[in-house]
Amino acid sequence: MISTVHHEREEGRLGTFFSDTFEVDRAKLEEYGAFDISIVNDLPLFIDPFLLFHSDKDEYQVLHERIIEYLVFLRDRAAAGHVSYGQLQNWYCFPEVKQNWFGFSLVGNGGSGLGMNFARELHANLNIIFANFGNEKITESSHLEKVCLVSDGVGRDNISDFVTNLIQDYLCRYTEAFAAAHLDGKYTRKVWVNRASFNYTTEAWERRQYQLPYVNGDYVLLTPKDMLTRDETWINRADLLSRFEEIPTAIPDGPLRAAVTNYFELELSRRPKKHLHATQKERSAAAAATIRKYPELIDYYIKLKEIHGEDAVDLSSEKVLATEIFFSKRLREILKPVLDKTDFYKTGFGTYGEAHVRLGYLKHVIEDMDGWRIFYLDGQPIGKEKDVQILYRLVWFGTSSTLTPEANSGRGPVDFNVGRGREKNLVELKIASNTKLEQNLKKQAAIYEVAADAQTSIKGIVYFSASELVKVNRILKKLGLLGHRDIVLIDARSDNKPSGSKAK
Repeated sequence: MISTVHHEREEGRLGTFFSDTFEVDRAKLEEYGAFDISIVNDLPLFIDPFLLFHSDKDEYQVLHERIIEYLVFLRDRAAAGHVSYGQLQNWYCFPEVKQNWFGFSLVGNGGSGLGMNFARELHANLNIIFANFGNEKITESSHLEKVCLVSDGVGRDNISDFVTNLIQDYLCRYTEAFAAAHLDGKYTRKVWVNRASFNYTTEAWERRQYQLPYVNGDYVLLTPKDMLTRDETWINRADLLSRFEEIPTAIPDGPLRAAVTNYFELELSRRPKKHLHATQKERSAAAAATIRKYPELIDYYIKLKEIHGEDAVDLSSEKVLATEIFFSKRLREILKPVLDKTDFYKTGFGTYGEAHVRLGYLKHVIEDMDGWRIFYLDGQPIGKEKDVQILYRLVWFGTSSTLTPEANSGRGPVDFNVGRGREKNLVELKIASNTKLEQNLKKQAAIYEVAADAQTSIKGIVYFSASELVKVNRILKKLGLLGHRDIVLIDARSDNKPSGSKAK
């Protein structure tokens, strides 16, 4: 018979974070160097392969070398002849390693992984972009991120999924060692992990078995903080284009440097003269054209990033710390303790009325009980709407109702459907600074006009200044939604407040 504790953990009712769920002191995770992940929702962090390359840890260097080794294998197989569809699937297509709970999902930890588009993109570029892998003349090492510099179709999520899959065995052993030292055995299980290691003799991925933390029907992986970053990899296309004009200074070949500069200026001269000075978009387009003409510029850019590698370490460390503070520390210390004093977690969330009551409690805590402080870092309000939505998901956890992502049916792709049975009550959080807020609210107004629409749609809008409030009210009045009960404004201003409350 399954014990009560195990049953509750299978249902996912006991903890929001790894430390809560598996009853381990957060100080142990900190000492081990692991991030205290959410077991409720992906957090917007990912592994940057450059941090493996630049690390002074031998095991990280080995991991980076294994990534390059695998890319060399792919390049050599591509050069040897035709690669079948099945081989592309086997060698290039990977599922997202969802068990590390990092990524870009707004609800849960599911992701699309690497499909055939990525496979074909990488395969097509191997002989061109990675021809000198292992024999670099300009850069200190080979770098997987090079593929994202030549293609708009390969981004940080692709790089992250690829790297995480290639070092999955390390993450499993890293987690297994922590679990053996610090977790009660009742919280771990022996599990088989597919694609744990690659056998170069059979040219196939193999599975391995590990003793790992287990909850909600799946195992969990820890990740070292010092290989994580947020927003972008250190080597990325947007940075390459925006800083293009710094690259020629790193070229020791005088004639090449002059040719590059001249070609860039010629490209700028061909732009439509709508503005006195070229816009950043026009300069980026000229830079992209110049890089196509002189692809060796990519290696000089990477060389500059290698030289300033310490900046990557410092910047990533700051981003990881800020993420940890916002989603974990402040949630624990500011919002949840105050919500516990209300009926927030006692109120059902399966009906339209209950959804309103729950959002009303959240509004009250933010406005009147200092909950607004969770939205600020270094005195500045957060600027990312997805952060607010993830926070909402983390705050909701622990209730008895279901919360699922709602498909984009014209209302927007980030609605949450809360309810029981067939009843649907869509709840969405927005921030007032969203440039597409009016467009989003127009769809909302259209929904309310359709009497036959069986779904209710409740929208919470968080604003951080008086000017934002004016903007929101102007839009609502224009659309005939001012005062509508399903539009809930949440005042997260930090100014003009008396102690312990919010000035209205």
